[in-house]
Amino acid sequence: MESNSDNRFDPWFAAGLLIDVASEQSLENLFRRFVGRGAQLVDFVQVWLMDKGDLCATCAHRAICPDQSRCLHLVASEGRSALGSGTGRRPFENLDTRVPLGAGPIGQSAVTNEPILGKVADAATASLAGVEWVIEEGIQEFLVGPIRFKGNVLGISAGFVRGKWPEDYHPWGQVFSDQLGAAIANAQAFQEIQRLKTQLELQNSYLEEAVIEAKAFGDLVGQSAPLRHIVSQIDLVAPTEASVLILGETGTGKELVAHEIHRRSGRNEGPLVRVNCASIPRELFESEFFGHVKGSFTGAVKDRAGRFETAEGGTIFLDEVAEIPLDIQNKLLRVLQEKRYERVGDDRTRRADVRIIAATNRDLKQAVAAGRFREDLYYRLNVFPIQVPPLRERLDDIPALAKHFVDLSSRDLKCVQPRLTRTSVTKLQNYEWPGNVRELRNVIERAVILARGGTLDFDLPIAEQPALPVRPAVKPDDEAQPEFLTEAELRRRERDNLRIILEKTNWKIKGPDGAAELLGVNPTTLLSRMNKWGLRRLSP
Repeated sequence: MESNSDNRFDPWFAAGLLIDVASEQSLENLFRRFVGRGAQLVDFVQVWLMDKGDLCATCAHRAICPDQSRCLHLVASEGRSALGSGTGRRPFENLDTRVPLGAGPIGQSAVTNEPILGKVADAATASLAGVEWVIEEGIQEFLVGPIRFKGNVLGISAGFVRGKWPEDYHPWGQVFSDQLGAAIANAQAFQEIQRLKTQLELQNSYLEEAVIEAKAFGDLVGQSAPLRHIVSQIDLVAPTEASVLILGETGTGKELVAHEIHRRSGRNEGPLVRVNCASIPRELFESEFFGHVKGSFTGAVKDRAGRFETAEGGTIFLDEVAEIPLDIQNKLLRVLQEKRYERVGDDRTRRADVRIIAATNRDLKQAVAAGRFREDLYYRLNVFPIQVPPLRERLDDIPALAKHFVDLSSRDLKCVQPRLTRTSVTKLQNYEWPGNVRELRNVIERAVILARGGTLDFDLPIAEQPALPVRPAVKPDDEAQPEFLTEAELRRRERDNLRIILEKTNWKIKGPDGAAELLGVNPTTLLSRMNKWGLRRLSP
């Protein structure tokens, strides 16, 4: 086969190659252009880049490798094989090939930072690590040179010919290598800018989503004992790196607790990325969590960073963590244990500098027992559990929450500020709140709109308990008292007793001579019992 090296060197061709290389912003396209155009000048062209040692366990040159932390990786190759195309990957284009630093002419050039023009016959007696194929292809001479940028060796460019290396090609070899070094640095900088831009866009979209969701909870408002207990737990765990599992009913404010943990932690300068695990399609979980590379599956038209990469240096909040499929739970466990993961379709292992906070309204112990949730993952997440109580157990916080939400709603909805009365607050405290704080916010927003600047009134579905049948009074002389009371009789007596006390105190709940004081119970307990029996003061 006639060698490409028989052609005389064309400076215009060289200029075109340099322009092509300089204009590329993608490393993949850059290498493809370089070896494609270079293979028109010589028989074979290769590009090797300095990278970490990743195949040491299986590398054929492990025995002669002086530093298994890094070596030269073949990243691009092109040429005309004398052996035919065949059906598989040809030896000179095997991108799994590695060359140890200092081994053979390629490794030596990387260490000495000097180009090497050599003959295969001479090199064969020393080492042809990484280019054992040259003898089969009939290569006689080669030129390898360091790819440099600002004095640092980024890799090696190599050209191979079946005849004699043309003298007028020699000085241009290093020119091409140096230009390639600048182009690589430029493409890497551009890709990093694009990565940071994409990450910023993702963070902004997640932040906007988080702001919308957080509006359903407000701030940490209230002074009840349950809320103070939660705040004390947040203050304890926030400065640590421990994983936190937030438990509670829907709408209790679990995301707000996660936000406060992040805000009071050492990661508060980093992002807080929320992942609603219940809204992710099963087949997209791995890509959503860890990202993917272009072409890894149908629809992967470009590289995409996952939520863990977006949360780098900050906190990731896995809401509804019980919805994660079992096969993804295994990968999540690895992130928790080893702090490492890979994008879908990528061999590169990435480090996850991320704190994990999870939340669920499910019973995870029950899910573990049913085989729907990994026990080892449960224990890794449950390092510091925080139980968020439902609103019905925080009735003392309702006045403060109501005022807070009235102020927010008036501002956000651009409505005239209405009047919040003691009567309307009591009405809020008499309700069970199955939707918790989120429902309270929605009820108040609706009332603010309807009030039109007047007094707030809340239309709540407080169901009256049906009255139990009243047994006729029994006189002591007519019939002896029964030895025991049925459950129905006990309930009737409790309800009648509450009504008597309330009427006696003129329906005063709290304070001196109030019904709660006379009964010897907490006012919130009394309100809960009143709600249970449907007791409320009728309008005169």
